[in-house]
Amino acid sequence: MKYYLIAGEASGDLHASNLMTSLKRRDEDADFRFFGGNLMEDAGGTLVKHYREMAYMGIIPVLLNARTILRNLELCKKDIKEYNPDAVILIDYPGFNLKVAKYVKKSLGIPVYYYISPKVWAWKEYRVKSFKKYVDEMLCILPFEVDFYKKHNYNVHYVGNPTVDAIAERTSKEETFEQFVEENGLESRPIIALLAGSRKQEIKSNLPPMLRALSGFADGYQFVVAGAPGIDPSFYNEFITSFPEAKVLFGQTYRILSQSDAALVTSGTATLETALLNVPQVVCYRMALPRLSHWGFKHILHTPYISLVNLICGHEVVKELFAKFFTEKNIRTELHQLLHVQSYRKTMRDNYQEMREVLGKPGASDRAASILFNAIKSE
Repeated sequence: MKYYLIAGEASGDLHASNLMTSLKRRDEDADFRFFGGNLMEDAGGTLVKHYREMAYMGIIPVLLNARTILRNLELCKKDIKEYNPDAVILIDYPGFNLKVAKYVKKSLGIPVYYYISPKVWAWKEYRVKSFKKYVDEMLCILPFEVDFYKKHNYNVHYVGNPTVDAIAERTSKEETFEQFVEENGLESRPIIALLAGSRKQEIKSNLPPMLRALSGFADGYQFVVAGAPGIDPSFYNEFITSFPEAKVLFGQTYRILSQSDAALVTSGTATLETALLNVPQVVCYRMALPRLSHWGFKHILHTPYISLVNLICGHEVVKELFAKFFTEKNIRTELHQLLHVQSYRKTMRDNYQEMREVLGKPGASDRAASILFNAIKSE
């Protein structure tokens, strides 16, 4: 069968590539065409447009690049029509993908499937109406999304979480602390990990105050920054030159976390990865206009937490220091608890175990592929 996939960012590229690999195990004649990235290209098929030419975040960048976005959308529609796939599979990226879904269903009559739901439970809940109109099946990777969609009388599948798969399949599971520090030229002191975001603006906002908050821990610990993929190493230099205790390592996030005593983490998938690796953490996210941002979070967003760990468990497991709570003093106080209060560390790790049980076992990509293949085959 022929499959057309659309992923608009790096995480979508990863999850889509794993889904493609699983689909090929079920469909030996699988043919793929896609908007995506290098990982999807490695999985096999034809790359039409790279996500680097599509990823515009925020109101101003979207407005400035409106013509490019529209050209990409028209190219995608035209390409799908000419390719005439058996199914279109969308991965997150709702602003673009919902427009594609509407066109494909109304104009072409091709089945549309969604793998990895956009976070409509936090923002733009009205989009559920579009899913019900234009998406044949929704496959979710967060357990609480099932209950959210049930409220809207929309049946969805929970297939497990691909981050669970990635952690289970990592190659460094047996690595010792001594092996890690020796290979990376680090000292033998305990490590505090810093995951300051994946985009330049996030890193620029979060990393300097995170490093300053660590100044009181320099005697006993070394600081290792997990460099974000796609960010030039030189970008970090201006932030760490004043902190000789800090070192930036790229492509080793799981290895860094596995050998760390605690971590400072921005929101997003990184909080989930940190918890699955059993590392005590504090979530740190700096925002412009902190008091106004906090008001907006309380009164506009439809979610009680910003971290996936807390959202999955349904209660506070990790401290969230964002907006008006993001201060160097608060980070320092929480980190002291994480490092030195054993009962506090144990409670957090016990809650991590609860989260693992809620998420379920590895195999998200395989479960998703089975649902999709059987649904498409029966069309």
